[in-house]
Amino acid sequence: MRSYPTWPNLAAMMFDRARTWPNKPLLRSFNNGAWHSIAWSEFARMAASCGRNLRAAGVSAGDRVLICAENRPEYLIAETALMAIRAIPVPAYTTNTIADHAHLLKDSGARAAIVSNAELAGKVAQAGELDLLVTMDDASWSSLIADTAPPDDIAAEAAQIPPTALACLIYTSGTGGAPKGVMLPHRAILSNCQGAFILLKPLKLEDEIYLSYLPASHAYEHTVGGFFLPSIGTEIVYARGTEHLAADMLTVRPTIMTVVPRVLEVIRTRVLAQVARQPANRRKLFEKALDIGLRREAGEKLTLAERILDPILDRLVRSKVRARFGGRLIACVSGGARLEPEVGRFFMALGLRVIQGYGQTEAGPIISGNPPDAIRVDSVGTALVGVDLKLADDGEILVRGDLVMDGYWGRPDDTEAAIQDGWLHTGDIGTLDRDGYLRITDRKKDLIVLSGGDNVSPAKIEGMLMAEPAIAQAVVAGDGRAALTALLVPAEGYDDVAVAVGVTEVNQRLSVTERIRKHALVEPFTVENGLLTPTQKIRRMLVIRTNTDVLAKLNR
Repeated sequence: MRSYPTWPNLAAMMFDRARTWPNKPLLRSFNNGAWHSIAWSEFARMAASCGRNLRAAGVSAGDRVLICAENRPEYLIAETALMAIRAIPVPAYTTNTIADHAHLLKDSGARAAIVSNAELAGKVAQAGELDLLVTMDDASWSSLIADTAPPDDIAAEAAQIPPTALACLIYTSGTGGAPKGVMLPHRAILSNCQGAFILLKPLKLEDEIYLSYLPASHAYEHTVGGFFLPSIGTEIVYARGTEHLAADMLTVRPTIMTVVPRVLEVIRTRVLAQVARQPANRRKLFEKALDIGLRREAGEKLTLAERILDPILDRLVRSKVRARFGGRLIACVSGGARLEPEVGRFFMALGLRVIQGYGQTEAGPIISGNPPDAIRVDSVGTALVGVDLKLADDGEILVRGDLVMDGYWGRPDDTEAAIQDGWLHTGDIGTLDRDGYLRITDRKKDLIVLSGGDNVSPAKIEGMLMAEPAIAQAVVAGDGRAALTALLVPAEGYDDVAVAVGVTEVNQRLSVTERIRKHALVEPFTVENGLLTPTQKIRRMLVIRTNTDVLAKLNR
């Protein structure tokens, strides 16, 4: 595909692709003990049927409809159907509590919901009064997709929807405070798709296989796995769940994946732990492969002997690490949180291309990304084509373009604060180099101000701490204090002594004001205890509030 086509909206895009590739596989999922594929033509038929029957059941243009399901074909079918009849999908996390669902239903005004199973149906039913509740695992869903008529009528109707129409209402997972509904018009996500196509063009993506495991309710996966990759002919394979991710990578052998930094951090820790248990000769072989790889990535000139040894090490060492991802990965795109450069360099040195990007739900969500043929691993790349990006006087990243949301649902004051003179104020602090590469230094509101007046970036230090093999999770505190303290969760198999060594290692690379004076080991931050968002972001302020007593002891 030499150029990216133009469509008025996402539903029209999906139906158009179905006409172009009727027999091409689009979606694959595991059920009843085997993998099953759905071709584009069958997808279009089911989406059209779903749209007709939802309308017959009372869903009208402008109605908000909650979708709560694991990543599965029915998710994309339902969302495309809703968009085609101008209803507004409201994606929700399967990990939401009843209170979380109640907030979404009340705030959005949704009176209908489509969920995956009986358990979720029970939660959503308790959360609010609904006029329609469809469960994908029972007859209520089967009846929606039973119409065998061609999709032409619904496709023709969808083609009339303008790019400015509201595509979906995605609630920010939020590291603090109640989630806000981000109003994303079709133009925002289509802008992301076109920008991503241009960015990734050097990869020459065509008949790729993508393993989808990040929640489809998150803006990152929603845009990339839900619409962009299908639009360029990629087959979307839905993982069986994060607990099966390692096995699914070996079975599916994807050629492209999206990841959050936490996944790479965990795999790196496990690789290093496994290497540490190997005999001395194998450890030296790995260290040599990593060293040469790091130097090559840094642009250093290798000796003749190293150039001869390099392909041998690739076959003996690096290929085994790449095999953990299935062995066919062209690239993995990292987003959703800050990737510590040391972690990125580790995988790049082992021959796995890591493309780090940056964005937020309010921007579709993709703002920038590293060009695959010009990666700077310590950056989040350059702005996508069609995105205006600049820094405010205080370093805040400002964004303008079709990708910017219409605003927050029912929150005009918050919208006015976020979008000023057409510029989205991201709340992130960054720097731009002469080549336009963006580096994120912190969240504006998360900067720690020590009692001596020094401003410290906790994100930077937390990233460095979590790059240590012994440290799984970290939160740095110290606002108004003389020095920084840290709440740390040990990685599996590591004790408090190893954690302390890791802290010492990090402190040696920090300035005096950035160093951790004291630390304490705490219980893991999880989605279940509310200290981790569904997309694996640590809720910093909630962790600090939860561990007030621990921090008080550290500050004595």
